[in-house]
Amino acid sequence: MTSITFPAAHPAPWPEAAPAALGFDAAKLDEAVAFAESHETPWPYDLAGHIGRGAFEPPPNNEVLGPLWPRGAPGGLVTRHGVLVARWGDTREVSQTFSVAKSYLSLLTGIAVADGLIPDIDRPVREIVDDGGFDGPQNAPISWRHLLTNTSEWEGTLFGKADAIDRGRNLGVEGQGKKGERVLEPAGTYWEYNDVRVNRLSLSLLRVFQKPLPEVFRERILGPIGGSSDWRWDGYRTSWVTLADGRRVQSVPGGTHWGGGISIHAEDQARVGLLALARGLWDGRMVLPGAWFGMSIEACALNPHYGFLWWLNTDGKRYPSAARDAFFATGAGGNLTWVDPSSGIVAVLRWTNPAAMDGFIGRVRAALG
Repeated sequence: MTSITFPAAHPAPWPEAAPAALGFDAAKLDEAVAFAESHETPWPYDLAGHIGRGAFEPPPNNEVLGPLWPRGAPGGLVTRHGVLVARWGDTREVSQTFSVAKSYLSLLTGIAVADGLIPDIDRPVREIVDDGGFDGPQNAPISWRHLLTNTSEWEGTLFGKADAIDRGRNLGVEGQGKKGERVLEPAGTYWEYNDVRVNRLSLSLLRVFQKPLPEVFRERILGPIGGSSDWRWDGYRTSWVTLADGRRVQSVPGGTHWGGGISIHAEDQARVGLLALARGLWDGRMVLPGAWFGMSIEACALNPHYGFLWWLNTDGKRYPSAARDAFFATGAGGNLTWVDPSSGIVAVLRWTNPAAMDGFIGRVRAALG
């Protein structure tokens, strides 16, 4: 494996090199960057208005529960083996990432497993989390693996949002397809992208850590890899819970579907991507066990494009221009962290038209010759 150059802690600049020094054709890489710059997301800058008008579902199910801010301008960066070879826009502009946060929940689950707080991801969650959320015949069999792979079929209402809101969800026609009309299947037998169920995972992790997840994320992940303090992870006004020590804290969502979620900049996202590329090792320090990353990017039996809250390219159909071993943290509106183990590329795109992602990936890979 080619050695990785790890950037010094923020605010130090990323190590940079001319594209040719990392094996790129500079002109072709410039073309890829120009392509990204010319394909801005069709989403308006007013995210509150966009979601309020029914971007994901119509009223009343679209009620916003967490903060929303105007999105940033398009931007991004490309690194290879940890060295920056291209950037565009403001790579330190902080804005919301939507479902990129799901992949961060996967990392936090790995921390809980490494710490022994979750002894076995294939055991029912109710064995550790006893808050009523996993009572009854539908929810009692749900395991941590089911939650991580979006196969839990969890049933209920959490923080004012019913799981039925996202039942029958089709990401290919987001905001247009009919939802909420599907009968539930047993846990582990049906794959569905459902934000309420991901938020149930997040709450379960909060119960396990007995500590706000943003604190764990800062202390165990972003801190050790030199991330900034410019990010924030917001919950809902309805997501306050009481910990065993009596503290009132917010459970945070795995996205920005109803507001909140992680607001972060491209450079911090690239650090997380580089940690994933290095299988949890950061400049000699094991932040997360490499085995956890191996498990996280194994295709779910019910969806070859999905691991533990990371998107995969196993059959080459999600991004035909990407390598088969590539994996992605993906957020609505055009937010992508692309990790490419076979070439050592980690790239982040902010507010790029999702329809142009494959074109960008293909142009970057073509620039390697």
